[in-house]
Amino acid sequence: MIYPKIPLAQSIIQICLAKGVTDIVISPGSRNAPLTIGFANNPEFTCYSIADERSAAFFGMGLAQQLKKPVAVVCTSGSALLNYYPAVAEAFYSQIPLIVISADRPHDKIDIGDGQTIRQENVYANHILYSANLTGEASPENDLLINKAIAEAKIGLGPVHINAPFEEPLYETIDAPTVQIDVQYASIMPKVINEDLQHYANIWNNAKKKLVLVGVNYPNSIDAEIINYLAADPSVVVMTETTSNLHHPTFLNSIDTIITPFTADDFEAWKPDVLLTFGGMVVSKRVKAWLRKYKPANHWHIDCHRAYDTYSALTRHFEATPNEFFQHFLPLVSEVESSYKATATALKAFRKIKHDIYQDAIPFSDHKAFGILLPELPQNVQLQISNSSAIRYAQLFDIDSSIEVFCNRGTSGIDGSISTAVGAAVASGKPTIALTGDISFLYDSNALWNNYIPADFKIILINNAGGGIFRILPGHKETPVFNTYFETTHNLTAEHLAKMYGFDYLTANDEVSLKEQLTTFFSESGKPKILEVFTPMYENDKILLNYFKELV
Repeated sequence: MIYPKIPLAQSIIQICLAKGVTDIVISPGSRNAPLTIGFANNPEFTCYSIADERSAAFFGMGLAQQLKKPVAVVCTSGSALLNYYPAVAEAFYSQIPLIVISADRPHDKIDIGDGQTIRQENVYANHILYSANLTGEASPENDLLINKAIAEAKIGLGPVHINAPFEEPLYETIDAPTVQIDVQYASIMPKVINEDLQHYANIWNNAKKKLVLVGVNYPNSIDAEIINYLAADPSVVVMTETTSNLHHPTFLNSIDTIITPFTADDFEAWKPDVLLTFGGMVVSKRVKAWLRKYKPANHWHIDCHRAYDTYSALTRHFEATPNEFFQHFLPLVSEVESSYKATATALKAFRKIKHDIYQDAIPFSDHKAFGILLPELPQNVQLQISNSSAIRYAQLFDIDSSIEVFCNRGTSGIDGSISTAVGAAVASGKPTIALTGDISFLYDSNALWNNYIPADFKIILINNAGGGIFRILPGHKETPVFNTYFETTHNLTAEHLAKMYGFDYLTANDEVSLKEQLTTFFSESGKPKILEVFTPMYENDKILLNYFKELV
């Protein structure tokens, strides 16, 4: 076994191993050489080398998303760790345990004009659970900081930063470690409901309109007993997002389709007495606008860590998992006579008829393409959706309940969606499809510069030649300024990227060719694939906006 000679590097590596942080994403560099030597030469670590730090961090986040345990990303000094920042912010808001380990110059080299030196300590201060600013020598104090950082990532579910200054020489090795580490284990105690819930049960039992709204949620994380209860109570309506991974025939799984055509009277009539939320960020802007204007008397949120007052109506935060909360809550509640669910069920059926009629009638477009693609996805795949238009279109269509859906909704940025999908595919081992728009794909094209992409990884790229979502937003005018600075009009394709990185490449530009290509695209070929679907730039916004008008 080979170890770095620098004792501080030995301490970091050994404590990571002792605490189960064994998946390491390394971005090549020089100042982090002691860490690279130690991690890469120890077979108990699974190491990945990804040169682009921004892509590397999102890749690591994808690993952590699926492994549900901390993953470390390791970089050199200087601007390298700044390129981790988008993924750090996403991990912070998505509650994903990401450990950033940055090599640094010794403190006396900072701000004297030396190369690759920046002020690295506390650089993520606004989006980090804990910053461990180490000194240059191995010590019990440094061990304590490293232990605390890893514990915070595990318990707090979020990113932490370990900054380690190393003095040259950096590449010297030894055959055995020279430090004795102090490993401290923080027990992860489950959140326990230890209060009397009868008061809240009384409110629930007296309410005839209860709305359960579910945001980002891991697949198979909610007990069947809870799902069946929520589905059976006539006074409960459940609205789910595509990223909720929660399914039942009675649930309203296309929120915007249901509520966009509402009148003011409809919004008032649907206003819940109790709003119960769990899961992460919500995509639908319309449901947020509705609940902010027509505020429920009671808004309760269930989450072990955070409760955002998204609707300016939060009255109670239950610090527990949904399963743990409902296990204590359901024995105290009873069904209430109400027409709330029956009204929702009837409206869902009506909207589905209108949806199908419209979908059949429209010409080829983004809307048409999503309507063709999503029902044809193979069962039991993992679907990683990019932000902007892609996730919003996906919200309008049914997706098979066997498909696991993920999207970086923490910051809702377009950066890193493909890198995250690759990391998730590697960690899960499941056939993975990344569904993305053109701008998001191009922005993260270095995700393909990755030696670990599984052969069954697939990308569906909707190319409408620009940032089409800006055509849907208020204020759109067809001007050179709009086309250049908002929509970023382009004529780029993925063809040469696919060839350079060894992907099979298929294209479609109408309904017939898209349906013909899907069989080939979903078949096995021993290589990852890109299906690029070209849609008309100037029709998509009109077709989408007319869709909501035709639902009434």
